[in-house]
Amino acid sequence: MVVIMHVKKIGINWNPELSIYASEPFLKAVGDEYGWLGGFGESGQLRCILPYTIVKKAIFRMVRFRVETIPVENELTLQEEKAFLNNVIKYFRSINADMIIPATTNSIFRTYPDGAIAAPYGTLIIDLSKPDDQLWGDLHSNHRNKVRSAIKKGIVIANGLEYLDTAYELIRDTFKVSKIGFMGYNEFKRIMHALGMNVKIFVAKQQDCIQGCLVTPFSSHSAYTLHSGRIPGVDTGAMNLLRWEAIRHFHELGVKRFDAVGVRINPDEGSKQERLLMFKQRFGGKLIQGYIWKYGISSAKFAIYNSAVRLLKGGDIVDAEHHKLDRINHE
Repeated sequence: MVVIMHVKKIGINWNPELSIYASEPFLKAVGDEYGWLGGFGESGQLRCILPYTIVKKAIFRMVRFRVETIPVENELTLQEEKAFLNNVIKYFRSINADMIIPATTNSIFRTYPDGAIAAPYGTLIIDLSKPDDQLWGDLHSNHRNKVRSAIKKGIVIANGLEYLDTAYELIRDTFKVSKIGFMGYNEFKRIMHALGMNVKIFVAKQQDCIQGCLVTPFSSHSAYTLHSGRIPGVDTGAMNLLRWEAIRHFHELGVKRFDAVGVRINPDEGSKQERLLMFKQRFGGKLIQGYIWKYGISSAKFAIYNSAVRLLKGGDIVDAEHHKLDRINHE
């Protein structure tokens, strides 16, 4: 059976029940062009939405998704979503985009278009509709002990946009330790101000010394761990308490989900990525597995992009995880 899914650009009609990453202020802050694409079934009914941005660098027009396909009303079948994404490619070809680069790591697609280079990826979602005591009970005993220890040591959690500058410095310096570049201050500030009331900057303090931070955009739909940072030699438990108090805060606000954002599937034993997965898992989230992908519309420019990314960074996240695709698909 052939599945029909027509694609066209539609007006942005965001509400708090949708991801904050679908909102116009955010899309405008992170893209040179932006919008929503709508997927329409054979009867003409809107079935799904896909917000997008286009980033222009030198000769390249690169599409980047900031959130995955959003179903409208009833859930999409995988066949509908694949048909939709196939026609999304046709749309971007028609407006002379050069490529689709890997989405942000909160964007876990259930499938990918024909011809895409894809890799398995996942995230951990905490259901915030649970009672507070159940959320606490879902924490691994090791995390609970570290939270208690941090409280006994006098570490307290605060939040507010007044911590923007401090958070930026902590995140930038944490990235430096891992030899990863981070965006400039003006870009960071622009995104935070675009999010406005829909972002929380949490900090962990001990005797007025800020130990770490957690930046979390949110709407009623979800809260997302966008960036975190810490001082060298951070007190054991400070980051556990920081994340736990963020979970509690969004639970009290009535947010539906807490998204740990981005984990690798079956990371190598003993690796940094395995330790990160374990840290996030121990907060009680459910692993949601899907895909990240990229697609070359202009084969020549896509080849230049891939060569440059491999030369500068050793490849992107799809390059790093693509080898796992066949194994995952055959499980």
